[in-house]
Amino acid sequence: MKKREELEKLNGMSDEDLREEAARVKESLFRLNFKLALGEMDAVKRLRQEKRTLARLQTLMTQRQLAQQATTQGK
Repeated sequence: MKKREELEKLNGMSDEDLREEAARVKESLFRLNFKLALGEMDAVKRLRQEKRTLARLQTLMTQRQLAQQATTQGK
């Protein structure tokens, strides 16, 4: 998936969906790291992609949280 398409997909998700997706990506990262440590696979590229996806998810959740706090304080 291209970066722009992924960002659009993530922006369209609800906060709960973002949390669920982050949990899924964390689980995937755990499994990939485990397989890499056992030498079962050489998926460094996939590992890197999952790390970036997790970072995007966390950034988006933080941005939404800060925006929500700003609107709450502005009232």
